[in-house]
Amino acid sequence: GLVIDGRTLEHVLHDSLQDIFLELTEKCRGVVCCQATPLQKSVLVKLVRSKLKAMTLAVGDGANDVSMIQVADTGVGISGQEGMQAVMASDFAISQFRHLRKLLLVHGHWCYTRLTNMVLYFFYKNVTYVNLLFWYQFFCGFSGTSMTDYWILILFNLLFTSVPPIIYGVLDKDVSAEILMELPQLYTMSQ
Repeated sequence: GLVIDGRTLEHVLHDSLQDIFLELTEKCRGVVCCQATPLQKSVLVKLVRSKLKAMTLAVGDGANDVSMIQVADTGVGISGQEGMQAVMASDFAISQFRHLRKLLLVHGHWCYTRLTNMVLYFFYKNVTYVNLLFWYQFFCGFSGTSMTDYWILILFNLLFTSVPPIIYGVLDKDVSAEILMELPQLYTMSQ
């Protein structure tokens, strides 16, 4: 790992040393920046996003972390003694730092799984419906006649095909939370 303080980070963030710093950080498992200003934090996250094309996660607990959380792809705010500014600016809120592991490994895995299955579901639903309309046009001689009433078309997407995704999105858990916490490798498999 690499630990860098705010004074050193100020020199590193200049254009001449950015590439060297990014090469060094790519070789580390973790980089910790301590005593950095809010501007330095946000510039560092922007630098990693733009130069390394990496997805970024920013975790903060106070008002000094708001700009970093807003710049990151995903922001996590920790509610605590420093106020609620970080929580208000974040995508996710947790009460203590120790809950970050469960947020990432358990809920992150379930979210990936649900989203991929929902994309497949909507693709299948639309292909099925368009295929039905396509073959109906052969039956009616390509006259442009509507196969169904307009209210059925509205209800098809509104009611008939919205209940399964809602139920699936709320209830589906392909692997239990205990197993996901014991085997963090499962998180990368869902990606």
